[in-house]
Amino acid sequence: MFERFTKSARGAVKGAVVQAERAGADSVTDEHLLLALLDQEGTRSSVAFASLGIAGRREAVARALADVRRRGGLSKADEEALAGIGIDVTEVVSKVEQAHGEGAMGSGRRARRGLLTGHRPFTPQAKTILEKSLRVALGRGDRHIGDEHLLLALTAQPGAVADVLTEHGATYGAVERALFGGEPKAG
Repeated sequence: MFERFTKSARGAVKGAVVQAERAGADSVTDEHLLLALLDQEGTRSSVAFASLGIAGRREAVARALADVRRRGGLSKADEEALAGIGIDVTEVVSKVEQAHGEGAMGSGRRARRGLLTGHRPFTPQAKTILEKSLRVALGRGDRHIGDEHLLLALTAQPGAVADVLTEHGATYGAVERALFGGEPKAG
């Protein structure tokens, strides 16, 4: 599959590894892929980010991702649903952090393999994004997998990253229009 990746898509994958290293993470996540895409310049995804007004808001996106991690991966929709049954997630997070320290609800586990060998494996979610980018490319009739396909895959895969992108106006449809204009294709 990687032989189909364009230079910019390979750059995003390598950039995700760098993001994980900088964060001291034991593995490469879909969040790292998004942050790597946001750091790229002169690519299809950077044009889409600029078109959607996200290009200059990298820090806001990073903070939103950190907030989701702090809440143990709960999205805003999850938080609202729990509020509907009387559970205040902010209060729960606060109490857990008082008892166990800041960020206690995040997945702070470290994989020894990555720390000992220097290799950071991709999480199942990140692998799913890479696989989904292939399906997006094939659905569009493209013979390559570009950074634009990675971005579309991130918006299409339910979870925290897609939720944060949606909060910033980057839904699948909006990104697809920014990238290709016109009518959406199956993806």
